[in-house]
Amino acid sequence: MATSLRLYAALTATAAPLLRQHLGRRVAKGKEVAARLPEREGIDNTPRPPGRLLWLHAASVGETVSILPVLRALPASLSVLLTTGTVTSAELLDQRLPELGHRAKIIHRFIPLDVPGWVARFLDHWRPDAAALVESELWPNMILAAHQRHIRLILLNARISPRSAANWARLPGAAAELLGSFDLIQAQSGQDAKRLRSLGARAVETPGNLKFAAPKLPVDEAEWDRLAASIGHRPVWLAASTHPGEEEIAAAAHAILEQRFPTLLTIIAPRHPHRGAEIAAALAPTPLTRRAEGQGPTGKIWLADTLGELGLLYRLAPVVFIGGSLVPRGGQNPLEAARLGCVVAAGPGMANQASAVAALRSAGAFTEVADAASLAAWVADMLADPARRAALAVAGQTAASAYDGLPQQIADRLAQAVGL
Repeated sequence: MATSLRLYAALTATAAPLLRQHLGRRVAKGKEVAARLPEREGIDNTPRPPGRLLWLHAASVGETVSILPVLRALPASLSVLLTTGTVTSAELLDQRLPELGHRAKIIHRFIPLDVPGWVARFLDHWRPDAAALVESELWPNMILAAHQRHIRLILLNARISPRSAANWARLPGAAAELLGSFDLIQAQSGQDAKRLRSLGARAVETPGNLKFAAPKLPVDEAEWDRLAASIGHRPVWLAASTHPGEEEIAAAAHAILEQRFPTLLTIIAPRHPHRGAEIAAALAPTPLTRRAEGQGPTGKIWLADTLGELGLLYRLAPVVFIGGSLVPRGGQNPLEAARLGCVVAAGPGMANQASAVAALRSAGAFTEVADAASLAAWVADMLADPARRAALAVAGQTAASAYDGLPQQIADRLAQAVGL
């Protein structure tokens, strides 16, 4: 084992008491579920299901959404242990797993922190036949322990930024040992594949970006009817998945736009809905209503501070700004909106969504904005020209549907990996 990996294992083992305290503090902030804290230490009394078991790990909401089509395509006879690392992803699964119907053999657990003893306890209990980690979840203790137990390892939809690749290049032995533990790596793009190979990865494929193949986000049709009737003929646009600082930019854009569109409705859907009260205070005294408080889209700005409703919001608003892009967050997924016929724009900070942006740009279906003024100008152009907006929406939908068969291809590879 590389010296740096041995040192990491020793440090994480020593840090276990501090990490346990850290988990307790996260409970107080609503970032952990108190009753499920034992899972974060690999403690579980739930029996392992009989037969073949596939372990799938998706860190947070974006990765979780991306693998839902794969779960749907897996054989119904296969048991799946699905782990995530955030409360919001667990809440999302509570909403979305019932849609899978036949996939009754899915067990959700929180991933244990990367402490050697906790990882060993987790793997010894569940004994998966194969493990598929999504995107960039390179936890050294977990990967090496699984490899030592001869668990087939797959890295799905793998991505690695130039910055991360440069950091790993400073530890070439550790990088080669970790990436070499994977039996198969499916990279999001050719650039990701090149960077991964340079660090020692083997068996790297580039089937496409799984996020390009996500199904349309779901919607409650009755709720859509009710809200659409409430909005009526008002012009409407949406600032989706916003991060701190972007709500103020959206409000400033609204102030510019309402000079031309006096009845304009601006919808703001924060990436983290628990920030609703904080956002409302920051935007005061702008007239604002909050969905989390049961209020409808009756004011100038409607704060959609609820979880899992982007499918509803994208269907209500044909013009969408994608958040996490005017602040240094790397951007959120623009394809979810494009798939539902929205025209999309974002700021320059879309590094985490480079492939999606490239696909939409090549179709002429993506606009970059820099500030409140350019955002307002773009929204005004889209609202004022329905024919152009419709043409861009069709182009975006076409680009977003290019990989519709990918989930089934991946599901077939995973079933093969567990021996089905």
